[in-house]
This record gives sequence, structure tokens and C-alpha cells, in this order.
Amino acid sequence: MAAGCGMKPLLFLLAILQLLAATAAVYKQWIPNTNFETASNWDEGRVPCARDVVHFEKDKVVSVFVGSPHALTDMYLPLNGEFVLAAGAAFTAFDGSWDPGCDSGGAVRFADAEHRAWFDPTLWQDVLPSGELKPSGPIFSVDEERVPCHYDDVIFQPETSFRVNTDSRQPVIHLRSISVMGQELNTPSSWAGYLAGPSAPLQFHGNGTLQVTGTGCPDKSGCACGNAPDGPRICAALLRASGRQCPETACQSPLQPLGHCCGVCGATINLDFTPEFDLQKYQDRLVQELLSQPKYAGVQMAISKVHKAQTFLGITSRSTTPLIQIVLIDDRAGVQAGTAAEQLAADIMESIAQHGEELGIASGKMEVATGSTASRQEGSHQVSRITAGTVMGLLFALLFLGGILFLYRKGKLRSLQMLTLERRHLKISRSSTSTLCTMQVRQRPDGVDSRWGQTPLPGGHCHLSSPHSPSQSLTSLLVGVGRSRSHLNKSFCAVKETTANLHCWDSVTWTSHPWCYFWLLNCILQVSILFRQFNILGLRWYPEKWGLAQHPSFSQH
Repeated sequence: MAAGCGMKPLLFLLAILQLLAATAAVYKQWIPNTNFETASNWDEGRVPCARDVVHFEKDKVVSVFVGSPHALTDMYLPLNGEFVLAAGAAFTAFDGSWDPGCDSGGAVRFADAEHRAWFDPTLWQDVLPSGELKPSGPIFSVDEERVPCHYDDVIFQPETSFRVNTDSRQPVIHLRSISVMGQELNTPSSWAGYLAGPSAPLQFHGNGTLQVTGTGCPDKSGCACGNAPDGPRICAALLRASGRQCPETACQSPLQPLGHCCGVCGATINLDFTPEFDLQKYQDRLVQELLSQPKYAGVQMAISKVHKAQTFLGITSRSTTPLIQIVLIDDRAGVQAGTAAEQLAADIMESIAQHGEELGIASGKMEVATGSTASRQEGSHQVSRITAGTVMGLLFALLFLGGILFLYRKGKLRSLQMLTLERRHLKISRSSTSTLCTMQVRQRPDGVDSRWGQTPLPGGHCHLSSPHSPSQSLTSLLVGVGRSRSHLNKSFCAVKETTANLHCWDSVTWTSHPWCYFWLLNCILQVSILFRQFNILGLRWYPEKWGLAQHPSFSQH
């Protein structure tokens, strides 16, 4: 009995190690085939027998693998296609003898395989490098990653024929390797040679071109799957297979993970990472330290790098930000749906708070949606904090702007006003400081240099002299008179030759230019973004630095 009890932890550990070894490389196998012996490939749901007449549509392109000999009454072949015969396979004419499995014959038609699409998640399955079905475990993939990603290995089962529609929004579909008929093609040259053969055009059709690179993901922080452009195509195929609508969830506000077609109950964690982050090591750590615990037996986790579109005040931009997305779901139902995933998410967040820096994690954000009322309120509380941050930032900025305008209208901000004084109304104040007017050099039409001299005079008045006409005066003058030296730091003066007017305005009178309002609006937006980013100082991790160790996001549930 003692020996048997000791074997259970060992077997469990071996299963975990096997899972971790399999995650180092991802192998996806195409499920359907066009074999002659597959009953689902025929409209009658059975393999043709001796008394049957076999029909292949003449205008359909087919590639059919035949694994055994068959006697038939008659067979109509397509105009374009191939039959791949295994050793010992053949077709013979029925001689009329008794066939115990074929009492009554009839017309049997080969099913149409044109609709089987590359971007249909239901037509792929995860397998081990040997081709065996991968055992179910705590790791799953979001829908976009159920289809082969750019660095995955694709396997078409040996001794099978197939036909795949590769229609895509991407002109080239990158893959690490493709195995066909038991032969692995893992270099661009070997794949190009296969495409030049007679079978490839019969097996692959569509506007997307498959390209073998032979290289895996070069970034230890992980690589995005690359199927995001075909996300709508993936979801359409998935919903078509499940009744064209997502299943109802037990939570009222389900989460919508990136790359997943339907909402889920549970938790999501988005991680900002540093160059030291290692995705595979971190996944192994989560599996070994948390997912392997008995209390999380029904929890599944998806973890991968994704690119999230950046938003500015609710407007989505074309630029994206890479982040690590963790999706946690569980097998609980009703009000308990998602609660185990929520508990695991809280443990992960606590681990990040303690060890995030050494793991290469800069920050993290958790969202929760469960079937229980309390958890649902907590999940929406995070969203409300983000919204409150944006609103408070905007209100603060608007109040600031309103205060400035109020003081301006009341005349309290005299430095924002421009005083226009015609020369005939100009009064020189002896108590005012001098203003230095800097002239611009302009070439007159007659070629005479119109460089003006500079002579500061009291009262803010500028005496201007020309080397060619020293007694020439100006028609009008625009200056600020009677201001203190602090308000007359600089004056910008420009001479207009046509009217001989001199315009002087202080650098503090910035409201006279519309770009100043644009600058102020930008400040308002920056304040709102600051509140949104820090989420009222509740989103950035390393809480001990901010005194937020007791923040609800870190609490145990």
C-alpha cells in the first residue's frame, strides 16, 4: 500500500514533465482526409462495395489515397485528380459473385472537400512530435492559436490524402515545417521542390501561399501567433460549426481575451515585460507551482504573447503594444463559474508582486468575471477605476482652464492682454522700464538696406533709426506700456515696410496665437492619460513602493 501511494506523486510528476517537454515545440495535425476508405467521405456514409457505382464529380479536383483493393461495378473519374495507391491497393471489376457486405448496390458519390478551410480551428488538433494525440492537460489555446501559427510544425497524417482551402487575408502563411506522407519538409528549398510536384496543386488551393521557414521563434519572450489578420475568418468558421452564435455564459459580463472568439468566465492577466522575461520558463513555473495544486485541478490556462491595439481616449490606433496574456477558465458552473480561476489569478498576482522584477515582469493587470455577484462587482470595479481616472483628469483640466478664462475676463491677468496704442495717443511713462525692440532685416524693392538701429528709451518706446534716413519715424506702435520688468522679458518686433508699422508683443501674451490653445488641450489630454494609466495609482505593480500592499488586486480571495 505504501509503495502504491508513493507511485501516485511520481506518475503525476512524470505527466507534468511530459507536458512541459511537449510545450517546447507546437505540432498541429490536420484532421480530415480524402481517403477512399473513410466512410464520411461518401454521401451514403459508407465505403462503396462491389455492387455500387462510384461517382466522382468531373469538375472537382481530388486527391484520393487508396489503402486496400476494391471491387466495383463501375466508377466515373474526375477530369483533374489523382489516386495514390498503397502497396497492394487496386480497383477490379465486380464479377457478379456474392458479396456478403453488399446485398443491394446503388450510386455512391464522393463528398465535396472544397470547403475544408485552413483557418477552421475545428479541423486541427494538437499532437506530440510523434504524431500521437497530445494528452489533455491544464494548457489550452485561444481560438486564433488553435490554427497553426507562424512558428508551428504542421503534420498531415502519413498514408492520407487531403485537400485544404488556404484562402487568407495574408498573401503568405509562414510555418516552421510541414510533414506530408511521412516526409518532413523543414527548409524553404525542400518545400519549394514539393510545391513544384504534381500533388501539391491538388492538395492546396486558395489565395494564401504556404511558406516553410525552418526557423522557430527567435525571442525568448515569445512570438505572437500571427493569425490576427485572419481572426474574423477563424471565428466565422468556429461559429458556423457551433450554430453561428457563441454559447451563453454564467457570468453577466464575460471577458473577451485577445485572439478568442467568444466571451469566457474566469480571469485574464495582461503583463508588461522586460527583455529578461522568458515565456517558456514562466509558463513552466506557473504549471509546476500553481496549476499542479489539487485545488486548481479544474482550471485551464492559456498564455501567449499578443499585440494589443493602442487606444487614445477610446479611439483605437493602428499601432500595437506587445504584452503577455494569461487566460484562466475553470469547469465550475452557475454562480461558482470562474471562481477557481479567480483564485488562481489572485495567486499569480501575489507572485508577481513578490518576484515580478526577477522574472522580467514590469507590471500586470487582472480582470475577473465570475458567476457570483461579489466577484462580478470586483471585476467591474477595476473598470470603474479606469473610467473614474479619465473623468477626474478631464474635470481637473477643465476647471483649470475655466479658472484661467474667468481671471482673464475679470482683468486679473493683465499680462494676457495686448495694448494697441496709436502714436497720436501714446503716453510715455517715466516710471516704466525700457523695452528693447529687435528689428528684422528686410530688403526694400529699390535695393536699399532697411536695417534699423536699436536704441532703448524709457517708457517702453523704441527709437528706430536707419542709416539711410535717420529721421524717418513709424506710423504706429504696438507695445505694452507701464509693465514691470518681469512682464517685459522679451518683445518681438517686426517691421512691415508697406505700412511702416511696428508690432511688439510680449512672449507672455501666448493666447493671441491659436497654437497655444492646442498646447493647452494637449496638456489636458496628458493629465487624463496619466490618471488612466495609473488608474488612481492602483494599476502599477511593486505595491510596496507605492504603499498599496493592501490594494484589492493583491488580496487573497
